[in-house]
Amino acid sequence: MMDKTVAIILAGGVGSRLGWETPKQFVKIAGKKVIEHTLDVFETHPLVDEVYVVINPYYYDYFLETILPKYKKITKVLKGGSTRQESSKIGVYAIDDNSVEKVLIHDAVRPLITKDIITNVIKALDVHCAVDVVIPAIDTIVVSDGRTILRIPNRKFLYQGQTPQGFRREVILKAHKLAEDEGFNQATDDCSLVLRYNLCDVHVVSGSVTNVKFTYNVDYYVLDRLFQLRGEYLINENTTKVEIESKLSNLKDKVIVVFGGTSGIGEKIVEIAKHYGARTYAFSRKTGVDVSNPDSIDEALKSVYEKEGTIDYIVNTAGTLKMGSLESREITDIVEEVNINFLGSVFVTKLGLKYIRNGGSIILFGSSSYTRGRMNYSIYSATKAGLVNFVQAVSDEVSDREIKISIIVPERTKTPMRLKNFGKEPDETLLMPETVAYVTLLALVSGVTGLPIHVRKDVEEKILRKIGFITT
Repeated sequence: MMDKTVAIILAGGVGSRLGWETPKQFVKIAGKKVIEHTLDVFETHPLVDEVYVVINPYYYDYFLETILPKYKKITKVLKGGSTRQESSKIGVYAIDDNSVEKVLIHDAVRPLITKDIITNVIKALDVHCAVDVVIPAIDTIVVSDGRTILRIPNRKFLYQGQTPQGFRREVILKAHKLAEDEGFNQATDDCSLVLRYNLCDVHVVSGSVTNVKFTYNVDYYVLDRLFQLRGEYLINENTTKVEIESKLSNLKDKVIVVFGGTSGIGEKIVEIAKHYGARTYAFSRKTGVDVSNPDSIDEALKSVYEKEGTIDYIVNTAGTLKMGSLESREITDIVEEVNINFLGSVFVTKLGLKYIRNGGSIILFGSSSYTRGRMNYSIYSATKAGLVNFVQAVSDEVSDREIKISIIVPERTKTPMRLKNFGKEPDETLLMPETVAYVTLLALVSGVTGLPIHVRKDVEEKILRKIGFITT
């Protein structure tokens, strides 16, 4: 294959600025090591063909034993040098495949890199020979000798550089060879080498304020919080009808169990899944299944498994919302809401793991209220926030079976439950249940795990309408 793209992940740091025994790339945040979060994004990116990892030599064997087996795209693991520039050069020099045209160089300790940024860098390399990722500088930058300010540059022209940086292979190779010939070893990034030797202009693409580099102790807490709030967006302005149809075609002959599947969002999930050839089974209180009763769940799952011999996907949309201040609520009422909204999903997941095939997917349902509790439905908000943490934890626990588990967090949606609590509201203020259903089914086949998946009226629904999936 010609025009291959190789991503070089620099993980040679020793964490000296943290003062910790463990290098920061191997510190665990949000259930995974920092480097694993980073590798996950490149591993699943469709435009990245191979990944090279340049590792701290003292952790080389550890990486080979515990991390390498999880990733199919990693084709080379290299021992890093004493500086970032040397580690980068080691990665670039290791490219011996002439079909490689594009090279990305990324810091392993930027675990919140997004697929969109990677895509933009790779596509920019179709036109430019070097690309940097930047965000505008928001603080005033001063030039100082350590005692006094010498000058204050115009912030209008100042940006903060991030990674990945992208290059045509021949350009970055030449840059490192020229630096080696000169004996220059002070580069803190690779674009500076391209500019130093005047090899070509460096194009810039927009980065993200959340593409944080783990450098100081406080970054640990910032990253941990960002991971908690981070979500996945399965539809964007570049999504096409053909692309969605292609993904949903993977539902053909799959066995899907939907709890809460006889009304609202669950009913639409069943309807659309059937359209794409899935074998669906809907359970709810209407069919005699109560998600707050483990025995009831187990009986439902067992009946499907005995009939089909397998279960590919499990979705739980069942939920309840009781309005009122905490002071006004009855204890029995609170217990019922917690049992249905939180423990119901816990039970569905635990019992579902007995029957779902390796590589299957489980989808739970949260709410956009998970990020902040809402007055007069504190219990509902609390249960939905708890489910986000539950999903993040369980996704790691079941990773050895390659089971995916995520949580849908839609904005307010036109459902019978919402009508009951809020009365009739204008359609233009609510998501249609079909929108949430389409995103849910895309999530089942996407391979996303451990993340909240957002559904928004002004993005996902707007795009689905534009390309003809939502017509009501």
